[in-house]
Amino acid sequence: MVIDWFKQVCVVNVGCVPKKVMWNTAVHFEFIHDHADYGFKTSDVKFDWRVIKEKRDAYVSRLNEIYQNNLNKAHIETIQGQASFTTEPEPTLEVNGKKYTAPHILIATGGRPSVPQDSEIPGASLGITSDGFFELEELPKHSVIVGAGYIAVEIAGILSTLGSKTSLLIRYDKVLRTFDSMISSNCTQELENAGIDVWKHSQVKSVTKSPQGLLEVTVISSVRGHKPKVSTISDVDCLLWAIGREPNTEGLNLDKLGLKLDAKGHIVVDEFQNTGRKGIYAVGDVCGKALLTPVAIAAGRKLAHRLFEGKQDSKLDYSNIPTVVFSHPPIGTVGLTEEEAISTYGKENVKIYNTSFTPMYHAVTQRKTKCVMKLVCAGKEEKVVGLHMQGLGCDEMLQGFAVAVKMGATKASFDETVAIHPTSSEELVTLR
Repeated sequence: MVIDWFKQVCVVNVGCVPKKVMWNTAVHFEFIHDHADYGFKTSDVKFDWRVIKEKRDAYVSRLNEIYQNNLNKAHIETIQGQASFTTEPEPTLEVNGKKYTAPHILIATGGRPSVPQDSEIPGASLGITSDGFFELEELPKHSVIVGAGYIAVEIAGILSTLGSKTSLLIRYDKVLRTFDSMISSNCTQELENAGIDVWKHSQVKSVTKSPQGLLEVTVISSVRGHKPKVSTISDVDCLLWAIGREPNTEGLNLDKLGLKLDAKGHIVVDEFQNTGRKGIYAVGDVCGKALLTPVAIAAGRKLAHRLFEGKQDSKLDYSNIPTVVFSHPPIGTVGLTEEEAISTYGKENVKIYNTSFTPMYHAVTQRKTKCVMKLVCAGKEEKVVGLHMQGLGCDEMLQGFAVAVKMGATKASFDETVAIHPTSSEELVTLR
């Protein structure tokens, strides 16, 4: 039984899939800028946001139809509506006035973007979120993105590359602060190199709207040891909040089940995705752990194996989960950061191998981006416990290397692998 509660949380509709289409669009525009350096004459190149939006939305619509057809073929009943738990002794859901119960109920309602209340930041509701980004009918002329996580980085990169004057407001001095320090520093630098105005140590104080419909964003910047400075960003036609996500549990009446929630409202589960109520499980962003679509899919698959195939020990291993950020250039990372490895194994037991270079693609281009790579190794055998990189093609490189890390590869394993030349990926097997 499937309860289709918040369709907008789906990765297909307003998540990774349409985001990747827009990132591909931006990358295409970067290549157009490089055409002349490769001998191609390109004149009068114009970008039409409406064309790609129409094609993207049609693609998303086709995917929805495919998924619905797959459900129908599997004889799975789809119930459209908002579900809420009742007070019945047995776990029971009510949708559109009709009640449903089952031996196994899975909560996988995902999350939604956080937005400050107008009481916290006057005028905050004048902004949009990543959901609203996919509703934009035209490319904003002047965008302000608030946030330092991967969604903020990705959307700022897309908008800036496609021609929107873009400001990125971050609370500290770097983006992606939970990533390895090399990635955090390099990504911040690449954003600035690309022409994005990165406002560090800054937060929005208030937002107002002019009669012409443009926004004025008042920003307070405060560096420790210095007097706070108040500035304004004027003529903004797109203010986008990317400051985190909240679990989609509102209206479910979870209190009637007695489920345990954390401080942010995520459902607390054990290693087998069990909640505190027998027969009720939760996977994905609603649990607040490793907020990635493939993680939710993998956890759901493991749960199904346990419940319906008798594999009692089936559970997802949440270690060494590979992650890609579709920044410009893209980021790939798996395993422990250098800081985490030192905390886990001790500084004397951790060895770092890293490199920084300009990819061969840029050998003839005026535009340049760096490629940085790091291997984090632990113990006498130098087991690779972390791999981090940013550069052209790193998004596609990561999956294979993630397999090696998951299998427990050592630095010697990497060294024994013959390099593929000339590629950026060969640097990972030739580090010294």
